[in-house]
Order: sequence, then C-alpha cells, then structure tokens
Amino acid sequence: MAVQFDLPLAELREFRPELPVAADFDAFWAGTLAAARDHELAAEFTPVDAGLPLVEVLDVRFAGFGGDRVAAWLVLPRDAPGPLPTVVEFIGYAGGRGLPHEHLLWAAAGWAHLVVDTRGQGSAGHSVGVTPDRAGTTGPHAPGFLTMGVESPDSYFYRRVFTDAVRATEVAAAHPRLDPGRVVVTGGSQGGGITIAVAGLVPGLLGAMPDVPFLSCMRRATEITDSRPYAEVTAYLAGHRDAVERTFEVLSYFDGVHFAARASAPALFSAALMDTVCPPSTVFAAYNRWAHPRTEIEVYPYNGHEGGGAFQQAAQLRFAAGLLGG
Repeated sequence: MAVQFDLPLAELREFRPELPVAADFDAFWAGTLAAARDHELAAEFTPVDAGLPLVEVLDVRFAGFGGDRVAAWLVLPRDAPGPLPTVVEFIGYAGGRGLPHEHLLWAAAGWAHLVVDTRGQGSAGHSVGVTPDRAGTTGPHAPGFLTMGVESPDSYFYRRVFTDAVRATEVAAAHPRLDPGRVVVTGGSQGGGITIAVAGLVPGLLGAMPDVPFLSCMRRATEITDSRPYAEVTAYLAGHRDAVERTFEVLSYFDGVHFAARASAPALFSAALMDTVCPPSTVFAAYNRWAHPRTEIEVYPYNGHEGGGAFQQAAQLRFAAGLLGG
C-alpha cells in the first residue's frame, strides 16, 4: 500500500540541499552544445496522413548530438494562422514519440506541439520510438539507461539526450508556422527531467512545465527508494563498489538541481507525495532552486508516480494560457 514516505510537505517546501557542482559544469555544457551546432540542424518536415482531419501532422527529423538524426512529430491545428506558440514535449522513461493520435491536447488548445523521440528508447511496451542511439555506451552498465556510459560525463547517455532536446527547441525557429519567441518545454518523469535540463540550457523560453520530474537530486533518490529507474544505479554500485564517488560526480553534470539554478523561464512543477519512482523531495530540490521568480507547483498528496493526470493537464493549460496573456 502506498504511503507518504518522504519528508512532510512543510519540510519539502524548504528542502534545499547543497549539492556539489563540478567547476567546469557550465563549460562542459557550452562545449557540448557548441559541438552539436557544428552540424546543421537540417530540419525536415514531411506531411503525414494520420487520419486526423482537424489537425496537420508532420514527421520531423533533425540533427541532434553528433549530427544523429532525431525524430519527432509536429502536430498543428489545421489552418490556424501562424506563427503559433509551441509546446515541445519530452517523453517518459523508455518511451518514444508514439503515434500522432496520442498527441492532440495542445493542438486542440491552439498550440503547435512538437513531440520528441528519446534516442534508444521506445521499445518498452508503451509509446514506440524510432530514433537509434548510434553512439551507444563505452562500458558495463546495469540493465536500462541510467548507468549507460556513466564512466565519464563525455560518454554518459543523458549527455546525448539533453543535447537532442536542446536542438529540438531550435526546430521552432526552423518552420515558418512556429514562433521561436513563444516556446514552452514540458514532459513527465524522464521528460520532466529533460525539461528542467533544457530550461537551464536554453535562454529565452516562454515557460517550462516539468511533471513529477526524474533526474534530480539523484544521490538522495538512490538512498530513499528502491524503485526503478533509480534502482539501476543501486544495482550498478552494488557491483562496482569502488566507483561510488566517481559515479555521483559524473551524475552531478546531469542533475536537475543544477539546471534549475540556471533556469530563466517561468515554471509549473508537479509532485506526488506517494511517488516512490521520483520521490517528492527530489522534485522539491529542483523546484526550490528554480532561478526564475515565477515558479508554481501542484502537489498531489494521495498519488504515486501517475501524479495529477488529467488534473495536471488542466493546470498546464491554465498556466500556458497565462504565459500568453490569456
């Protein structure tokens, strides 16, 4: 039976752990993104008949990390005059961009919706993906993605994923019907963690909506939950007993707390107090460090990792409308 196992809500609202950050954190990410931009974005938009007469669907391909081609769906309200505000969505752990008819909410609200594949994922029995991870990994890892390439920040899996995601926001400037000045990033769980990273790396975003986000305050997460995916790190370190400090030093380059401290856009978070997958203290650790003064959080006391579901979607619609002045 699920219980509220983490800190009391009053303590969560004040939870600001001092996490070590690498001295070259900013230089590492500046160099990573500069190298990615050595490759032309080369965004391609191919119309798709998805059997949805009220929206337009385009299959999108663009250059991500290392110039690798990354897939996305662009779903637009049909015949709506542009340029349109855009929601760029990142996907939860092991999922892919899925099928176009799974992504109709934002087009129904009058927004363009770019749904981005996660490289190497999309074969776990839910939303399917098509983008391979050509770089692969350099050493042994626990089953899953969380310790792939964890020997070094350079080889770590999420270096490639976060870079792909930053490049996805640039797609909003590559299509004439999208407004590059009105881009909101969002995602749940892993997608929420990616959202936080992008918000810390991309200036000028209109907003960010991380939903029960993963990849924040990661060392604490491994110490208070045995749920996957964090249990992948536990399993890895149970075997690699001599790699504990090195592993968490590498993970610090990808921790949402550090990206939150660099975020320059308003944000709407969510946290669920019975969530053992992304424990609420790890969510609040990023929320409480968010650099932009306009930051909100919806809290669901009796939910697990499913979070607010349709209630959170309704909150996001209100938040997004407010960003547009609605």
